Amino acid sequence: MASSARVFNGCRTLFAAAKSATPKPTTTVAAKKKATVKKTTEKKPKQPSADKPVKPAGILKPSPISPALAQFLGVSESARTDAVKKIWEYIKSNELQNPTNKKEIICDEKLKTIFDGKDRVGFLEIAKLLAPHFVKTA
Repeated sequence: MASSARVFNGCRTLFAAAKSATPKPTTTVAAKKKATVKKTTEKKPKQPSADKPVKPAGILKPSPISPALAQFLGVSESARTDAVKKIWEYIKSNELQNPTNKKEIICDEKLKTIFDGKDRVGFLEIAKLLAPHFVKTA
């Protein structure tokens, strides 16, 4: 068997103690290349054209809503995100969250009209229960 001294004879630097506690800042060729690559690959944010207004789409697009939700929100059209925000504002202002389980909402009469008459609703169910209130437009 070969002794460890013979095998690691050329690798004395691996066994040498550290020279100082604070490393000196050194710049290698690889570090310089990495810095230049980062600079060139940075993307500039696109600015919307002044002549083309950005139209909201998907859940941000206002759409017609059911009469029950319209009565609750006070508007005839609303985006899904705005409807959820206003419902959460109502829940927070009337302290309708279950104090022991914050994920659960205790529905009052006004919320029961929107949430199919349920007494308690989980916060993840809100979007699912609001889906039938948004009229599909083609």
